[in-house]
Amino acid sequence: MAIWRAAGLNYINYSNIAASLVRKALKPELRAQAARREESHIKMTKWKEGKPEQTQQQQIK
Repeated sequence: MAIWRAAGLNYINYSNIAASLVRKALKPELRAQAARREESHIKMTKWKEGKPEQTQQQQIK
């Protein structure tokens, strides 16, 4: 059995914790570059009668 599973975590949680620890261990000049990779964007489009009506973009941290 994997250690992360024995600890009661799923793989996604384990992976997020490991990635966070790696980012914290980076040298300061590399830490800023890694922080930029954490940002994600989503695009949402509302549809009405089969046609796109409105599109929004959101940044997620």
